[in-house]
Amino acid sequence: MKSLIQALTQIPGPSGYENEIRVAVRAEIETYADEIRVDALGNLIARKASSAATPSGKRIMLSAHMDEIGVIVTHIDENGFIRFSNLGGVYPRYSPAGRVRFLNGAAGVIDTEKITNLQHVPPINEMFIDVGASSRADCPVQVGDVAVFERAFSEMGERLVSKAMDDRVSVALLITALQRLQNSPHEIYFVFSVQEEVGIRGAATAAFGIEPDLGLAVDVTRTGDTPKSITMEVSLGKGPAIKVKDSGMIADPRVVNWMVERAQADEIPYQLEVLERGSTDARAIQLSRAGVPAGCISIPCRYVHSPSEMIDLGDVENALRLLLGLLQNSIEL
Repeated sequence: MKSLIQALTQIPGPSGYENEIRVAVRAEIETYADEIRVDALGNLIARKASSAATPSGKRIMLSAHMDEIGVIVTHIDENGFIRFSNLGGVYPRYSPAGRVRFLNGAAGVIDTEKITNLQHVPPINEMFIDVGASSRADCPVQVGDVAVFERAFSEMGERLVSKAMDDRVSVALLITALQRLQNSPHEIYFVFSVQEEVGIRGAATAAFGIEPDLGLAVDVTRTGDTPKSITMEVSLGKGPAIKVKDSGMIADPRVVNWMVERAQADEIPYQLEVLERGSTDARAIQLSRAGVPAGCISIPCRYVHSPSEMIDLGDVENALRLLLGLLQNSIEL
């Protein structure tokens, strides 16, 4: 999946502007799905019919979000400097000296107003983007234009680093699962969702329309394995994490046990995840209509919401093994 992850992370797709990444994903899955559609909000939904329908077969929704964090122009001054706001969780500490690329191709670099306290990280409203303009008139962008962070894909042994690993690594995983899935007693909906970074919006409308019996999100999660980091029992290279709880949802214990039992049966390394800040598409699936049993497979990721998010390729491959094992067998919760 390495080349696919690399290709997907380099495609711009901030929240609300996922068209280019949606086109790329559709090209990868077109010949593998029984039905493909795009809903009103922009979710790409691919249905894979059951190969051998059984009474225990379920309608399963899988969801990985296509959007990435970005910025949006709010004001341009007389000298062509741009003030901006965030699209999703843009952390001020990662922003100064960062480069951005607008959807119209214009490039920019982020800097800050004069810093008087070196121990203080300026907020976004004290930052600006320099696009090389000398006046408002020759600025190549306008108010409302959006951009994503620009950072090349890099390999460090089995570790892969790029912007937008959140959540293109999971998009790549779902694409590969759809391509490799041969036999399943379940009707499976592969949802490549939109606007997750600004409020888990796409998964909410998709789940309402699909009415699944069971839902699984695939997303990244933080780690606790760097020097003096947060206290968290998730590390790179120790397998996919099975979510128990995050700040937006408590995973259905039956779903957690089902995933743990499959991982143990297939001798797949796994970790248990309790994330104290952040949530995923599973939250929206769980709360859809009258409620849905839901859980999440998480890919450990260092430096989440930075332009240099790091994942371990082995964790992704083991997450794929786990997902295929779950989908190819009967489910009794």
